[in-house]
Amino acid sequence: MDRRRFLTLTAGTALALPLAARAAPLAYKPGLVTTHLDMGETVFLDFKASWCSTCAAQERVINALKSENPDYEAQITFIDVDWDEHGRSELARSLKIPRRSTLVVLKGQAELGRIVAQTSRASIKGLMDTALTAAMA
Repeated sequence: MDRRRFLTLTAGTALALPLAARAAPLAYKPGLVTTHLDMGETVFLDFKASWCSTCAAQERVINALKSENPDYEAQITFIDVDWDEHGRSELARSLKIPRRSTLVVLKGQAELGRIVAQTSRASIKGLMDTALTAAMA
């Protein structure tokens, strides 16, 4: 392999690694939250619907914050809860989730914070920082 080809391939691989290392949020299924909480993890729940513009705005902010600070993704378990499928689930009832576009942080048996229908960067960052602090404690 010549030097130019080697440098091109290694540069491409180096650029692709951060994207590959970035984990997608887990898709909720019954029992998933309990499993991760029982392992001592901090869980960030995103109750969302594919058709919800507020949910989409929240997701853009969450993704931007994750890309700026890799500790969020490394330390927090993100779980997307499809509102259309699980809005009336035991999880939603037990947490008293009022609507889609609700973000909740849990650790152990405690709810550490929540945001309902807010899209501001400051609010979402505050909730994610709460989760990160709990995860690193």
